[in-house]
Amino acid sequence: MTTKAAILLAVGLTLAVSPAWSQTPAPAPQANWWSAPGREDGPPRIVWAAQKTPETPYRGPNKPIWHIADILKAHGRAKSWDQRVLLNRDFDGHYISMAPGEKTKCLFYADDRAFGWIYSGQVKITIDGQEPRILSKGWAFNVAPRLSYCMQTTGSEPVVFIRMTPAGQAPSYPQSETPTPLKGYTYAKAKITSTGGYDSFNLPFFDIDEYGASERKGERFLFDGHTSANPRRDIAITQLPPATDWGHFHANMAEAWVDVYGQIDVLISGIGLVHGERGDVIHVPEERWHRATSRPNTGKSIRLSMISRSKEGQVLFYQADAKTGGN
Repeated sequence: MTTKAAILLAVGLTLAVSPAWSQTPAPAPQANWWSAPGREDGPPRIVWAAQKTPETPYRGPNKPIWHIADILKAHGRAKSWDQRVLLNRDFDGHYISMAPGEKTKCLFYADDRAFGWIYSGQVKITIDGQEPRILSKGWAFNVAPRLSYCMQTTGSEPVVFIRMTPAGQAPSYPQSETPTPLKGYTYAKAKITSTGGYDSFNLPFFDIDEYGASERKGERFLFDGHTSANPRRDIAITQLPPATDWGHFHANMAEAWVDVYGQIDVLISGIGLVHGERGDVIHVPEERWHRATSRPNTGKSIRLSMISRSKEGQVLFYQADAKTGGN
């Protein structure tokens, strides 16, 4: 018998009489809080978080707060106007008024959602694959990627609404439309083979006023890998948290809200307390502390909270000595 054959025979005999451990599966790795499937939480721990110095400034159209009353006053008796109120890395926000009978072209965005909320008036919205809907005061809309949508004012009064689109992205159009010329772009005919859609976290239409009047909690309206825009309900309070409670901040991430129900108070580092009324837009640049609550003694409030990358576990940095997370 050759040396090689002897070795193979020895190995075979060893396997044949090997103890039970050779047939028992290896124990599963110990579950850790940072690797448990479906979880992005964990025990509180103290870290060093980077903040810009000086704090991230407000640039362009961005302000701590845009008051809807000031916007309406600025446009006077005009029935058609467009006022940009927000522009950051992720969102391009406009308050828009459309005169009775006015309508838009149908268009869509390739990879991100367009969404908005009706401040006053009525508008008919047609989204690919959905029954056309007439939305009035208090309704929100959510247009999935690659689904074209068109809007037309109904009734005898202008419709005033806020609309958010993905920042820096040119719209696309269905073949039946003539694209609006856009500086720096040429529109070419192309074919696409996929569309966006809706699920339990994304609804094409949502009645925020009805939601505010109810006691339902924690509902999603728009939530995907890029965008989170959901109604955040703040309970009624009788007094503000102490001035030493600054809430939290986000790394490399701006946050904005539209006050869509009731009245809110927002504390922003470097700015102080701003007071929001229904329709006002509040913006917090990245790395600035902020804390939002209902205004004391005015009942509950709802803000449409708009931030990116929330689905992947967008982190909140709380004060190290905070007893609670804050808002």
